[in-house]
Amino acid sequence: MKDFMLLFIGKSYEEMDLSPEEMQNRMGKWFAWNSKLEAAGNVKHGDALVPHVKRISGPDRIVSDRAATEVKELIGGYYIVQAKDYEEAIKIAQDYPDYDLGGEVEVREILVYG
Repeated sequence: MKDFMLLFIGKSYEEMDLSPEEMQNRMGKWFAWNSKLEAAGNVKHGDALVPHVKRISGPDRIVSDRAATEVKELIGGYYIVQAKDYEEAIKIAQDYPDYDLGGEVEVREILVYG
């Protein structure tokens, strides 16, 4: 088995101005998907990310402080999953709860040295 990172890309729920009921519904979908992955033994780790970005760049290590609305593609969270190959990792990502809100999943194999 290999490790893959699923990067969840899309607008933050705050940016979408979801109602409390919609937020609760969304969280239910996330909890159900996470439970399914845990039961299948696929998910190793995952977290949501705060929608605020600090970027360090250049030889002078310039720090820029950016709100989520300034970032073209916000990474809202990630999972580390185990799968035998990309096909299986993509299959795992099929139930991502936010496709209907325009969300995307980027699937990346984790490179292991040694």
